[in-house]
This record gives sequence, structure tokens and C-alpha cells, in this order.
Amino acid sequence: MPIMTTATAPLPAPVWARRAAHAIALCAVPSGLWRIAMASGVHVGYSDQVLRDVFDIPGWGIAYVVGLTVLAELAALFPLLLVSDRWRPLRPRVLAPLAWTASGVLVVVALWQLVVAFTVESQTYMSSGTAQTVWGFAFAPLFAIPALMTAVTWSYTKRHRARGRA
Repeated sequence: MPIMTTATAPLPAPVWARRAAHAIALCAVPSGLWRIAMASGVHVGYSDQVLRDVFDIPGWGIAYVVGLTVLAELAALFPLLLVSDRWRPLRPRVLAPLAWTASGVLVVVALWQLVVAFTVESQTYMSSGTAQTVWGFAFAPLFAIPALMTAVTWSYTKRHRARGRA
């Protein structure tokens, strides 16, 4: 293991960046719980026929919904790598472009989800206004993720550029 000197030691992440990275991980939890409830057969606003015909629940749709939830939660933990002082699986030259790419993809996905959320087709499956409201509250925190991820990525890049100049 290489010896760290003051010039090569990474700068610590600011407190706000650490909090933002943890907030990203927490923003994914409500929608994940909503999906798990849907996969478990809890009434989340879809009729039994819609669950069967559109989502294939019960059936392979359960594996898809649970798998999507697990992947979303794992992806939400990625920003913690950008604020970690102890564990660095990738070098900054690799991690910074990856983080900027993830930030850009998240912005595009968030914009796309807004389009999908407000189309007539996506609203026709829900059985009531209450179900749509609950769905909205469960998925609304996801829209904070792109801004938080961009801020954490900016902080990471700034810290590692400053280290490179020192």
C-alpha cells in the first residue's frame, strides 16, 4: 500500500456533500417501499387485472419489480463513494467521469419521468386520486436526486483537482 503524504492525501469531503450523498440514498427508499408493497400484493392503486395484465403480478413481474428496487437502492448508494475517505475502489480519474455521466443520465431520466408522470396513459391505470397522490409522494423524492448527485459530483471533482494542484 502506498504511503500517503500531505500532498497526496485526499481532501475530506465537506459536511454538506456528505449529507447530500446520504440524502440520495434516502430519496430512493419511499419508491422502493412502494414497489415492494406492489410486488407483495398490497393494494397500491392498481386493480388486480392491471397488476396481472400490465405488470405480470403475480408472476415474473414480482422478480422485475423487486430487482428494479434492489438496483435502484444500490445505485443510490453510489454517491457515498464520492464522499468516502476510507474506501476508494476506483481512481479519481475514473470515478469523476463516471460520476458526471451518472449525473447527466439522472437529469435525463428525471425529465423523462416527468413526461411519463403527466401523460394520460400513465394515469389511466391508477384506480383513484388518492392512489395517485400516494404514488406521487412515494416517487417525488426521486426528483431531488439529479441535483444532489450533481452537487456531490462537483464537490468530488473540486476536491480532487485541488489535490492534483497541491
